[in-house]
Formats: sequence, C-alpha cells, structure tokens
Amino acid sequence: MSLPANSLPPSLAEGIKALRTKWGWVVGLGVISLIAGIVALGSDVMATASAVMIVGIMMLVAGVAEVFTAFNVKDWGHRIYWLLLGALYIFAGIICIQDPFAAATLLTLMLGIALIIGGALRIFLATRMRHGTPWGWVVFSGAITLLLGAMIVAHWPASSFFVLGMLLGIDLIFIGSSWITMGLALKRGLPLTR
Repeated sequence: MSLPANSLPPSLAEGIKALRTKWGWVVGLGVISLIAGIVALGSDVMATASAVMIVGIMMLVAGVAEVFTAFNVKDWGHRIYWLLLGALYIFAGIICIQDPFAAATLLTLMLGIALIIGGALRIFLATRMRHGTPWGWVVFSGAITLLLGAMIVAHWPASSFFVLGMLLGIDLIFIGSSWITMGLALKRGLPLTR
C-alpha cells in the first residue's frame, strides 16, 4: 500500500522529488554495481583477494584510529587496552594486505562456522516458536544456512579461494538490481514508500 506523496514529511517528499530528477544516475550506479558483480563472479579468485585487501585496509585505518584514541584516554589501564586493540587491528590489517589468500583462508573458515552455528540456532529457535508463527519458513531458512556453512567447511581450505569473491559478486548483483529498480521507479514517478 503506497502513501500519497503529500502525506510524506516535507523533507522526505522533497528528497524523493530531487531524486526523481536524478533517476538516470541511480540507474547508472545500479548498472555499474551489476557489471561489477558479474565481473566478480567471473573472476572470483581475484574478487576474493580484492575483498580481503579492502578489509585489510579498513582494519589498518581502524587500528590507527584506535591508537590515536588511546592517547586521549586519561587512565593508563584503559589506554593500554586501546593501544593493544589498535595494534591487533593494525597487525591483522597488515596480514590481510601482505597475504590476502592466507587471510581469506581464515575468514572463510570463520564464515563457514558462523553459518553453521547461525543455522543451527535458527532451527532451534524455530522449534520453540511453533504457535501462531511461520516457524516452518524459519526452519527452512536455518537449514539452508546450516547447509551452506557445512559446504564451505567441508571444502575448506580450497573454498577459501572463491567463496568470499562469489559472495561479493552475488551481493553486488543484488545491490545493482535494487538500484536499477529504484531508478526506474523514480523515472515512472511511482511512490517509493509503503
């Protein structure tokens, strides 16, 4: 159910109106994301290395920020914790940048284990909420998540070379598709709210 545009708050309505004139840019961003996702799926090993290097750069930046924050802390005990945390982030970031495939091996294993645990917990929680809820769909979702995690762990460490790149590619394709859909909806003048 869509709300009429005049029922939106003025700032939101004005924002959507301004976006309508830029619908082509929104579609263009979606096309770029979609193409990047297809390229990532086509070269998932390189996409894995790139994703790990980006994570490494973000960890380096976070580590440096933690170290600088430590010098603003008055208490020496807390300052040591901030410094250790910053050093750990910097160390992990350097490892990700220097050897992205070794880091991808560890990240892929952690992802597989997290999916197995998350799927098992979702199945367990679904069995506890049988009354009046769509617990069957939650069990199905948990089973798919658990199965995906088991497949990643079963093929580990070989799966480390392509899993992260494949997930990045799929994510970029979905992001691109949603941006294209939103841009085309803006072009047609359809309300974007529900």
